[in-house]
Amino acid sequence: MLKSLLPAAAALSLAVLGGQAMTTAPAAPGEGAAGWHLLHEGPMAKLAYGLADSDQVALMLTCSPGDRTAAVYGDAQPRSPALVPAALGPQPIDPLSDGEAFETRLPLTDEALTGLARGGRMAVQTEAGAKQLRASRAERRLVQNFLGYCASSHA
Repeated sequence: MLKSLLPAAAALSLAVLGGQAMTTAPAAPGEGAAGWHLLHEGPMAKLAYGLADSDQVALMLTCSPGDRTAAVYGDAQPRSPALVPAALGPQPIDPLSDGEAFETRLPLTDEALTGLARGGRMAVQTEAGAKQLRASRAERRLVQNFLGYCASSHA
C-alpha cells in the first residue's frame, strides 16, 4: 500500500512547492523556463526538472540517505540500460493525470545522473522522442548535492 502511495505523494508534493523550502538555480533568460530544482521533504530529497512552483514537471527523482538508487517519475525517463521498473504488474493511478503512475529506479552511479552532474546533460526518452535536458553550472551543483545527500548515511 505504501509503495502505491509514494508516487502519488511525490507528485502532489511538487504541486505545493511554493510553501516548501526549495533550492533552485537562478532562472534562465525568459521567465517561465523549465529548470532543475532540489527540494528536501523530511528525509527525502527530490530533484525535479520542470517549471518552478508548478505541477508542470517532466522528470522527478527521489531518494533518502543511504539509498543506492533513485526513484524516477515523470513523462521523461532517463535513457539508460540500468533503468528498471520498481514494480511489475498493475501500476497505481497518478492523481495528476489519472493515468498509471509508472515508477522506475536508477542507480545513483549511473551515467545519466553522474553525466548530468559533471557535464550538464541528461538524455531522456519522451513520447515525442529522444531529448536532452540541460543543467546550468548552478543546476549541476544542485544535482551534485542531490547525489551526495542520497549517498550519505544520514539526513
